[in-house]
Amino acid sequence: MTKIEGIHYSTGKPIQLSMQGGMITEIIEIPSCKTENIIAPGLIDNQVNGYLGIDFSGDSLDTEGIEKVTKALWQQGVTSYLPTLITNSHESLKRNFKIFSELTDDSLFTKSIIGYHLEGPYISPEPGFVGCHPMEHVRKPDWDEFQELQKAASGRIVQVTLAPEMEGSLGFIQHCVNSGIVVSLGHTNAGFDIIKAAVEAGASLSTHLGNGCANLIHRHNNPIWPQLDCDDLTPSVIADGHHLPPELIRTIFKVKGKDNLILTSDVAPPAGMRPGKYFFAGSDVELKKNGRLESISNNCLAGASFSLKAGVENMVKFVGCTLSEAIDMASKNPARVYGFTDRGVIEKGKRADIILIQNDHHIHIKETYVLGENVL
Repeated sequence: MTKIEGIHYSTGKPIQLSMQGGMITEIIEIPSCKTENIIAPGLIDNQVNGYLGIDFSGDSLDTEGIEKVTKALWQQGVTSYLPTLITNSHESLKRNFKIFSELTDDSLFTKSIIGYHLEGPYISPEPGFVGCHPMEHVRKPDWDEFQELQKAASGRIVQVTLAPEMEGSLGFIQHCVNSGIVVSLGHTNAGFDIIKAAVEAGASLSTHLGNGCANLIHRHNNPIWPQLDCDDLTPSVIADGHHLPPELIRTIFKVKGKDNLILTSDVAPPAGMRPGKYFFAGSDVELKKNGRLESISNNCLAGASFSLKAGVENMVKFVGCTLSEAIDMASKNPARVYGFTDRGVIEKGKRADIILIQNDHHIHIKETYVLGENVL
């Protein structure tokens, strides 16, 4: 049995937490503890495109690279995540999903991966809305094609991001939802009526709301307002300081509320690397010294370079919420959206995915536990 002491992230009280067999077995309040470290649930990131030069959609992906990324995420406090494969050829997507399926079932690496996120290829091909996705591989939703991808992924694709205005999207959404797959709207130029129809068909998330759209849009008739207006859509937000201005993040927070918002990182392969030029999503990108990651040819952002904990820090700074509320947006809320009832909270009987953090305006991850095993 492993026991740790610290300050409960939500109650602010000193606790002793016991872990055994991968689960939290006991939580007791204690008069005091020797440390000011905060005990919090491990972070859950629903959009990881790669890290440290490893590209989940790239031609050179292997299981060693996946394990390398997972270890790096543990150091950033992320104990569960969705590897995200973006728009690509059918054969490339199928190949890389098969590589993920080669991971050993009982390894901690596999147990940190809670499923896969397919972002595209069923997105808008319009300039700006397609983002940095390779336009030559954008296509209409095809359920038979998707079933081949799902088979290659051993049935573990749990989220699909698509543009609902693409021909065949509404029927595709219904197929996904009936199969237990979460559908998110993203890289879309749909208006109110189409977004409403997509929600009625079962779409429930908005992928990185406020991004994945053209720089110049109609002031009223655009895809942001309808998604912001719809209470049945939970948005993910990239709060890295580059993707959205603080005032827009504050607006999303005020409209959606602390319980209906997910923080995501959207980290891309150059994350964790030195500033410089790299190749991602079929084009040259540049990681600048301030952490901004740009597609040189597409004149847009190419994912992010900051891990999820930066978004947690920035939410406190940008919107004035508490640290515990910001942590919930990166743990409890995504766990609820995906139906992962075994994690995302500090409760007896839940998975012992725990982080110990020191907070001095920046979050320092002191220890990380995955299923009760210390991995940092």
